[in-house]
Amino acid sequence: MQEILYIEVPKIETQEVIDWLKNSWQPTRGTKKSSTKGVILELDRSIQLSIFVWTLQRTSYLKVFRYGQVASVDEDDIVKDLLKQIRMQFPPDYPQPPLIDLDKDDIFNKLEAYYPKTVHFFKKMPLGEFDLKRLYWWERTWRDQLKNPTEPKQVIFKQEAICSLEIEYDLIYIGGALGALHAAMMSKMGHKVLLIERLPFGRMNREWNISRSEFQILIDLELFTQQEFESIIAREYIDGFSKFFDGYVPKTIRAETLHTPTVLNVAINSDRLLALCRQKLIDNGAIIMDETEFRQAQIDDKGLTVTVSHLRTGISKQIRGRLLIDAMGTASPIAWQMNGVRAFDSVCPTVGAIVEGIDPAVWDVRYGDVLNSHGDISRGRQLIWELFPGPGQEITIYLFHYHQVDRDNPGSLLEMYEDFFSILPEYRRCNLDELIWKKPTFGYIPGHFSKSKNDRKIAFDRILAIGDAASLQSPLIFTGFGSLVRNLGRLTNLLDIALKYDLLKQEDLKQISAYQSNVAVTWLFSKGMMVPTGRVLPPERVNAMLNNFFGLLASEPPQVAEQFIKDRTNWFTFTRLALKAARQNPTLLVWIWDMAGIWEMLRWLITYIDFTLEEVSLRFLPFWFPFFQWLFLEKFKLEKQFPRLWLKAQVIQSRLQL
Repeated sequence: MQEILYIEVPKIETQEVIDWLKNSWQPTRGTKKSSTKGVILELDRSIQLSIFVWTLQRTSYLKVFRYGQVASVDEDDIVKDLLKQIRMQFPPDYPQPPLIDLDKDDIFNKLEAYYPKTVHFFKKMPLGEFDLKRLYWWERTWRDQLKNPTEPKQVIFKQEAICSLEIEYDLIYIGGALGALHAAMMSKMGHKVLLIERLPFGRMNREWNISRSEFQILIDLELFTQQEFESIIAREYIDGFSKFFDGYVPKTIRAETLHTPTVLNVAINSDRLLALCRQKLIDNGAIIMDETEFRQAQIDDKGLTVTVSHLRTGISKQIRGRLLIDAMGTASPIAWQMNGVRAFDSVCPTVGAIVEGIDPAVWDVRYGDVLNSHGDISRGRQLIWELFPGPGQEITIYLFHYHQVDRDNPGSLLEMYEDFFSILPEYRRCNLDELIWKKPTFGYIPGHFSKSKNDRKIAFDRILAIGDAASLQSPLIFTGFGSLVRNLGRLTNLLDIALKYDLLKQEDLKQISAYQSNVAVTWLFSKGMMVPTGRVLPPERVNAMLNNFFGLLASEPPQVAEQFIKDRTNWFTFTRLALKAARQNPTLLVWIWDMAGIWEMLRWLITYIDFTLEEVSLRFLPFWFPFFQWLFLEKFKLEKQFPRLWLKAQVIQSRLQL
């Protein structure tokens, strides 16, 4: 018996595929007989082709096996014809959610026919109706923004006349999740801060994980005390695993489980963390306006005027400030206006929930899953799980996939939730109706493949984007929280200098970026996990690539994997691992070329050259730059005379400390 074909048929209803094989498919040769899960095609007395279909991850997979020692002369033609007819009969499909008026329609009734499991389990959650409306709003907003990529809504305006309103705030933050951390730090440094949040402050639909060494940065900055940090730890597990399905992966590249005990191993209670941020903001004189939506901003030479409206009352208000910080995430209309069609290159549609009641025999809450797949490509997506223990018996479970931004296939949170509730028992054995559903966790996490620090606009005059609005996160695990924490000290210090000397033009603010060339160069890994829209790849392709690289990490000393996942890898380590992966599996380069294309490969080459040049410069800068800074800027007190040069020097200094 020999396998001669393995494909995915992107169809949820597997029985339709089986019925088509039995009743509609007409092979070019042989006698067709029905079997339980497909058909058997008899070519002659000694050769049979067994064609069968099975379901996993809400999609269908098909295999063809030959019974016989020698292939039939017509075998290739039969298989090619079968493949052609299947692709015509079952092409990729990207369904859209129905149109709903959130102010008038019952969200549960409107969605039940399309997403029955999603509605069923959201009804079990304490704020299920509110959260489902928020989920629908986010998906609809994301889709609408992609629908007309060349005509983003204009929300930032420049005007010649100076507004007569007085400056009230140094910083106006729009967005209260990651923005709350940044705002708390800037208010601690003595700046007048206003934070505007669309939701009730402290309510968010994602949880955060980090390591002790990363959070120590916030303690060293004296933003939090050690006692406060301990109080917001929901759970600290003793090891985390990364393992990818390898049932159909070549044996030579199957990987052992990667253990990362100090990566994302501390689960943060986001409600407590944001409550602490609220108190620190208030203690430092900051103002919080929640349930308030950003409308637009008018910029002039002396400041900017932000127009907002309160969602419950509808009352609009104008607020005057010196600088606006965009922390609105993927839904940010500011980011879309600044970057247009280049707002984001990729996205991770992410769904999940906080649950209780999983049998300890199924999962020990002392451990976490950092990255895990239990099957191959499903309907154009390589689904990946994350599992993080929380307080008590709580577990936070995520399901996501790496996705190219496409207006016809933007990535659906609602479809992902239907997958989540359908296939969770495949991933971890459990009865979903016996679980306690505490809270949903979802979002669009964007990615931007920068070839240099100037490739993306994160700043405008008197406007600076941070977090997901700036697409600054790990290209592998897409964690904007960790990226912000790692860079918070240097970014707030640079912003403090910019405010001190009124260096708030675009050319000054764009230097205050969390861009790292070692992070930018790793986007090729996430690119290799995305199935291009309209393409049907070999089902095992992405898992094979993941096994290839994570197998290398598992064979390295633990600190190598930790540095790579925490965006701390250097040029020598990255280059060594990349060459080692190519030697172990030369077809890896062909796979990436096939999925990314020649232009993306050329873009990556430019990024790698930039990474190399920066590595060379950083080898020499430490020898002469500190002396230059001391002699020309500190000894002769030129900071006040040349503030722009001083800011540039501090930017270089911060890069040396990364």
